[in-house]
This record gives sequence, structure tokens and C-alpha cells, in this order.
Amino acid sequence: MKRNIAVLMGGFSSEKEISIKSGIVIYNHIDRDLYNPYKIIISKEKWIYIDDNDNEHNISKNDFSVNINNNKIKFDIAFIIIHGSPGEDGLIQSYLELIGIPYTGCDPYSSAITFNKRNCISFLQKYDIPAAKSIHLNLGDEIDESQIIKKIGIPCFVKANKSGSSLGVYKVNHKKNLISSIENSFKIDNEVLIESFLDGIEVSVGVMNYKNEIIVLGITQLITENDFFDYEAKYQGKSKEITPANISEIQKNNVTEMAIKIYKKLGLKGFSRSEFIFVGDIPYFLELNSIPGMTNESIFPKQAKVNGISLKNLCSEVIAQAVK
Repeated sequence: MKRNIAVLMGGFSSEKEISIKSGIVIYNHIDRDLYNPYKIIISKEKWIYIDDNDNEHNISKNDFSVNINNNKIKFDIAFIIIHGSPGEDGLIQSYLELIGIPYTGCDPYSSAITFNKRNCISFLQKYDIPAAKSIHLNLGDEIDESQIIKKIGIPCFVKANKSGSSLGVYKVNHKKNLISSIENSFKIDNEVLIESFLDGIEVSVGVMNYKNEIIVLGITQLITENDFFDYEAKYQGKSKEITPANISEIQKNNVTEMAIKIYKKLGLKGFSRSEFIFVGDIPYFLELNSIPGMTNESIFPKQAKVNGISLKNLCSEVIAQAVK
């Protein structure tokens, strides 16, 4: 009997529209010979199943089921493709564990660490993973502009600490823009990370457990028309992505080794995408996505395609891992 797969998309954050695009791509590539996929949109207001005629059906959170024409359908596995909360911060994983539903990707603990940029960087430092100098601020903290500039320098990056798709991220090229950038980031999150500027080649590295082996799926060089790889660059064609990246063999080996090491130390599962900037031949870690974008514009599916791995096979692989 075919198992019922709930493809969870949407979420609570400003990334919900990107998540829905990713979710539809995943839904379209799940093997119908093996599984029955269902589009499930999660929001703070309601959880709904969207059928092929765009009709909405409410999900019961008590046992994670849906009633259609007096026929109760229970989901066997959850395929999580929610960017931001509650998909990448461990909340939905905790719920699924409580009701005993297998799910794709990381457990609640690994999800929570990777979603918090500061905590992730701090965790990896003890494993000698280099990163930019940084200062962390909580909403309400006193902002000492002179101390920030003394430690971090200008230019620098101001980032919403728990956000993706470069939302709430600003490159500060002039001192006069520092405070306003911090204030704007606080509109996205109650924690802000300020990082020193690293000048070098930026790459995005896809890593996953594929057929019982942790592999680098691809290394993509990011060249943006904007000041940095922001939302426009990621989703509106304002960038050039080169796969495989135009880097030296030493750089390739170094970032491959580091990306796999990070995946293992964080105890990750399923898809992941980590970002680095090279300073010389050394890759400096920026951040990690435990649920990377899967839209037609996203990096991870393109890396898979270059390596001759179809999205259908990727989906089947992570679903199989979820029930092991």
C-alpha cells in the first residue's frame, strides 16, 4: 500500500511564499508509484490541505489527519519544506515527534541550532570552523556605535539573527547607515548579528546524505549584480550562479572537507546548504540552511541536476531516510 506523504509548506515567517513555491516543486516530484502526496499549508491561523481543485480542507492537529467526504486520511510521513519558523527552528519537528509521525530532515535540536546564526557559529567554533568577527544584539540592548566599529569595522553586515532568504540583512558601507540598518533588522527579528566584511569568492555548498554516504552535491559560485547576495539576487535574477564554482583545486578540497565536517558535527539529515566566503584558500563559514530553497530558481536543485540526480530521486531518498 502506498504511504501518504504530507508536504508541509508555508509557515509563520516572511519566507512563506518562497516555501510554498518550494513545496509545490517537491509535491510535483514525489514518486506517485510509491507515495500519495498531499499539499499542506501551515500558517498561524490554520493548517489546511489543498486538493487538486484548490479546495481547502482543515487538518486535525490532534492526530495529523484530514477528513474528506467523511473519509479520514492519516498521514504516514511529513516532508518538511517550510523555510523559517516553524520548519527550520525545530517547532514542527517537536510536534511530529510528539504524535509519532516520521519526518524528513533534521531533528528539533539540530534545527534550532542551525536556524540561530549566532548559536550555529558559536557551536562550530569549537571544531575550528573559521567565521567573521561578530557582535550579537538583543532588542532593547544599548547600541554602542563606536564599539561596534572598533571591533567589526566598516564595511560590515547587519543580519536578522533568525531569518532566511537574506531578509533583514544589510551591507553597511558607511558609518551613517549603521544604526538605521540595525533598526531595520530588528523589524524582522528580536536578535541581530553584526559581522565583519569578508572580501573574497562566495560559494554555496549543497550537502546531503545520499544512499548512505554524506556527499557534497555541488559547489556554486555566487556573483551578484547587487552589493551582496540579497533577496533580489536570490530570487529575481540579479545574480550569476556558476556550478561548479570557478575555484582552485585546493579551495575545492578545503570547502568540501569543511562542509561535510559541519554536516556531521551538527548531526544534520537530508538536504542542507551552507554558505562560505574564501579568504585566500580558507573558506569562512557564513550560515547554513537545513531546509534550502527548492524553487525553480533555487541553487540546490540545480546542483543536483549538474550531478545527474533528479529531484524525484532526491525526494525518494530523503523520504526513505525518514522512516529508517
